[in-house]
Amino acid sequence: MSENFGGKKRFRRSRDRRMIAGVCGGIGEFVGIDANLVRLAFAVFTLLGGSGILLYIIAWLVMPEGDEGTSVLEHVIRNFQGKKSDF
Repeated sequence: MSENFGGKKRFRRSRDRRMIAGVCGGIGEFVGIDANLVRLAFAVFTLLGGSGILLYIIAWLVMPEGDEGTSVLEHVIRNFQGKKSDF
């Protein structure tokens, strides 16, 4: 969900408009378009060379979910460094 903190939109995965991981719903909320259009764009990129899948995975790794402060990638990096991660 892209929440508005101090006048700034936050780029987050959606908890409400999700089919798999909430990436398309979060992008749709952030940009202000329907999540189905974002899903369609990922499908087109996937059919035209497979880059849609790669972009979706990257977005899933770097976008935090809902009100969480950290992303999946940040948790993986912290665990790799031996720091505690409450994921």
